[in-house]
Amino acid sequence: MKRFDVIISGGAMAGATLALALDASCGGKLRIAVVESYDFSAQAHPGFDARSIALSDGTVQILQAYRLWDAIQPYATPISRIHVSDRGHAGMTEIEAKQQGVSALGYVVELADVGQVYHRLLQERPAIELFCPASIQTVERTTDEVQILLDDQSSLRGKLLVAADGNASTCCRQIGIDANVHDFEQVAVIANVALSQEHQGQAFERFTQSGPLALLPMTRQRMSMVWCVRPDALENMLDWDDETFLSQLQQAFGWRLGKMSRIGTRVAYPLKLTYRTRAVSHRFAIIGNAAQTLHPIAGQGFNLGIRDIATLVEEIRHYPDDVGCYAALSAFQHRRTPDRQKTMTMTSALVHIFSNAWFPAVVGRNLGLMAIDNFPVLKQPLLTQTLGHVSR
Repeated sequence: MKRFDVIISGGAMAGATLALALDASCGGKLRIAVVESYDFSAQAHPGFDARSIALSDGTVQILQAYRLWDAIQPYATPISRIHVSDRGHAGMTEIEAKQQGVSALGYVVELADVGQVYHRLLQERPAIELFCPASIQTVERTTDEVQILLDDQSSLRGKLLVAADGNASTCCRQIGIDANVHDFEQVAVIANVALSQEHQGQAFERFTQSGPLALLPMTRQRMSMVWCVRPDALENMLDWDDETFLSQLQQAFGWRLGKMSRIGTRVAYPLKLTYRTRAVSHRFAIIGNAAQTLHPIAGQGFNLGIRDIATLVEEIRHYPDDVGCYAALSAFQHRRTPDRQKTMTMTSALVHIFSNAWFPAVVGRNLGLMAIDNFPVLKQPLLTQTLGHVSR
């Protein structure tokens, strides 16, 4: 029987960030267990696969506070400009880093690179113990602690259990906190694209007839592509060879980045909003994709999750002798609810507005984009969310 202060289920982006942030914030005084079911050394770890994510300026500031950014920055590509447009229509708007007084609007990192960094850091921190590969079989809670049984029949005890194990969270299911699911009826096709010219740190969100198409700048003259399409269109796309796919992508996106010269392996993910109305229970907290999994439009997913982490760390610090007490978890829930609801509502609304071919909706959204581009007061909410300067 091993005892810890905090047990974290899930060692991918959210779980590993939480463990390292807690360790840094509490000076290594908390005993932390990270239980991860996939082998970190495996090439196919689903939490650190070939995808890329955009980290907002606000997220970078949080990572800096926990002394994590210096290790990640060498693998990050800065975003200097974001261009938002509706294909075939006049509506568009742009956000530039220089105009906002920041060196970058955000950064793009490849999950595989961050996974290697995090695995090394987790092993270097003496207060963190990694159980990997291991999975949680049962969860039992008493008044003062939580006890989990692993698949090798070993037991861990702690003051707090945190679910950071994705939208199909095993811990949430065992405790009985169900998820609400809204199917966007879209599939995200993800791949890396090589360009024939420099991207100059530009990021693009282009709304096409089939769904949003995002291109994010990466290292080595590449872009990370997320192309959202209807499920019936996916069947044809999977049959395309590289040349056909590039031709269709070029037609949908245009030539703002010049000729797209090569496409990498394509992977498809169904897109659903999955969220739990409660983020806490007795000696139990939920963060990241386990709490809410968003549509990738506007790149808000991990940035919302990092705010979960930062808030939970702040509340835990007030109660070092009992990190899972009611006061800490109640304050965490109270602080996170407005941001979670606002961000989920915003991203879902954008999906429905920009995936609607109804003519009045097309006219309305293009007028909206033009108004945002010309009136700073209308642009401010977009800037706040994009930069991640959101109140917690």
